[in-house]
Amino acid sequence: MHTAAGVEACLPIRSDLDLVWVRQHVRQAAAQLGFGLVAQTKLVTAASELARNTLVHGGGGQMEATHVSSTGAQGLRLAFTDKGPGIADLDRALSDGYTSGGGLGMGLSGARRLVHDFHIDSTPGDGTTVRVTCWVAQPPRPREEA
Repeated sequence: MHTAAGVEACLPIRSDLDLVWVRQHVRQAAAQLGFGLVAQTKLVTAASELARNTLVHGGGGQMEATHVSSTGAQGLRLAFTDKGPGIADLDRALSDGYTSGGGLGMGLSGARRLVHDFHIDSTPGDGTTVRVTCWVAQPPRPREEA
């Protein structure tokens, strides 16, 4: 059971300068939660790619950062939302090696590999929301009944 402590921050993504603020906020929030340097770097890299996608492909939007917990594990959930054209072919956009140019060249599939949980909702003509979560330590799996 994941619980959220509420939205910690909501940052606009409308310019390259906003991308810098997103990266700085994510690094600071991850450090405050106790993420190690490698985990911070992975999350900041994923956030950077997703924020750039929000700006370049979605025409701008926002990032919401939320502190979450699950069975004692602490995490950070990031939601990137835009009202752009959406993604017509999600399977292709999520495939390894797919790039529409620009960014870090890692695409959505690369961002997905850097986080513990990844979810995308996109409707052509109505925008995209990508939610990612990273945990300070991977939360324990629920016990299965015997």
